[in-house]
Amino acid sequence: MKIPLLGLALVLGFLLLRTEIIPVKRHIDTADTTQEKDSLLRHVVLFKFKAGASADEIAEVRKAFVDLKSKIPQIVNLEWGINNSPEGLDKGFTHCFFLTFKSEEDRDLYLPHPDHKAFGNLLGPILEDVLVVDYWAD
Repeated sequence: MKIPLLGLALVLGFLLLRTEIIPVKRHIDTADTTQEKDSLLRHVVLFKFKAGASADEIAEVRKAFVDLKSKIPQIVNLEWGINNSPEGLDKGFTHCFFLTFKSEEDRDLYLPHPDHKAFGNLLGPILEDVLVVDYWAD
């Protein structure tokens, strides 16, 4: 019985040495936040407005957010849209703004930028909640 077990152990050892282990990159990787070559940093912003916010106030906020693209040179691209998902999972968030930056440094210049701060002051009185997610495009 010892000889067959020894032979099995040798075969398994040989197979393990010949097996190439390839790491699998997962979409959920909280440890890896570094920039990858040719990747872009995405900044996703979702707004939930107060029940009393008027259509004119919301339109003013939307225009002011879109105007940030021409005021802050670090913004590579900015697009926006209104939720139209039929799933009912939006939790009251209606407006999505999707900004693109070339680097974390550019994003970090955008965040305290005076025009971004002024936008926040305009938004504040009608904002119920905000959700922000940043990620490196894969």
